[in-house]
Amino acid sequence: MLGYLKDYKRESVLAPLFKMLEATFDLFVPLVMADIVNIGIAAHDFHYILVRCGILLLLAMIGLACSLTAQYFSAKAAVGYSTALRHALFEHIQTLSFTEMDTLGTSTLITRMTSDVNQVQTGVNMFIRLAIRAPFLTVGSIVMAFTINWKIALVFLLSTPLIVFVLYRVMSRSLPEYTRIQRQQDVISRLAGENLEGARVIRAFSKQDSEIEQFQQAGDTLSDITIRVGKLSAALNPITSVIANLAIVAIVWFGGLFAQDGGIEQGQIIAMVNYMTQTLLALIVLANIIVILTKALASAKRVSEVLAQESSMPEPRQSAAEKPGAPRIEFESVRFAYPDAGEDAVEGVSFSVQPGQTLGIIGGTGCGKTTLVRLLTRDYDVTGGAVRVDGTDVREYTSRRLHAKIGL
Repeated sequence: MLGYLKDYKRESVLAPLFKMLEATFDLFVPLVMADIVNIGIAAHDFHYILVRCGILLLLAMIGLACSLTAQYFSAKAAVGYSTALRHALFEHIQTLSFTEMDTLGTSTLITRMTSDVNQVQTGVNMFIRLAIRAPFLTVGSIVMAFTINWKIALVFLLSTPLIVFVLYRVMSRSLPEYTRIQRQQDVISRLAGENLEGARVIRAFSKQDSEIEQFQQAGDTLSDITIRVGKLSAALNPITSVIANLAIVAIVWFGGLFAQDGGIEQGQIIAMVNYMTQTLLALIVLANIIVILTKALASAKRVSEVLAQESSMPEPRQSAAEKPGAPRIEFESVRFAYPDAGEDAVEGVSFSVQPGQTLGIIGGTGCGKTTLVRLLTRDYDVTGGAVRVDGTDVREYTSRRLHAKIGL
């Protein structure tokens, strides 16, 4: 599936590079803040403070420009990739027979071509933009903290693994639930499609109440899973914020002790606090990226399964020649059974239709009227016998030629 990204190699490289530039400028902000406190405020130098504030504004503007540029390139690559993937998926589905569509399910094909492709698009977008920036900002903040005061920076080495552990625990419990949510969405789509397609049959057999109950149960199941995942995800920010705030308290506490001895300046303590905040935010972003990428990989697997599915009804490269004088349509001892069905849907069907003749197929619901038409258009292949158009078996026509003859 990565082959559909080949036309966007330049965007896929430029987007993370600009994000790296943005992160680099973010790492300089705490140092400028330290200078403002240590030099400008300490000396009551208003001009120095204004100059440093101008530098902060310049860094913010450059960072914004880099961020917008990265957003543009990543969005272009992700949307272009998903467009090519969706077109390829739709084109491949057109080559599948109704046997494969029945096996996979129409509802899941719709979900995979819409929701799953959109999820893959989001994953590609987030990976290009943030997969490199978040680890770089985390490591960069820790390194910059060590350049200021390595003793206080040890707080980072204690708090960061704790935050990572919390992220791991929350994700390890929530990620399997996301897969269940996608499967349940398939169930919802299938039930909705069945009700829309078989509305008359459902009413004929007075099954409205049971169908409503079944749909309600499926909706309740999806709701329960979604709420459970939401509760797990909701616990992420408070726990990580508590750890980060405790780390900030430790930085301020030990920073104050070192400041009394002249081992660190006040502005550097503020810089350390800013680096701790950047580390926390970067780790939370990284956790969200992992969740999104896991969901995207699950969706990508579902899409690749469809792309790997081969049709059980291969068609010839070239249509066979018609036989002049043969019946326009002919069914000869046709028998057909749907996959995994216990009995034949139709059997022993033989008739022919000459040019100018009209044939009416009449019968009750479920007697096989639609099945006969689908055998004529070769949506399915007969189990036994033969279906011919202009004297030639429909299996010897290309689908384009066969559909053109029937359409005319």
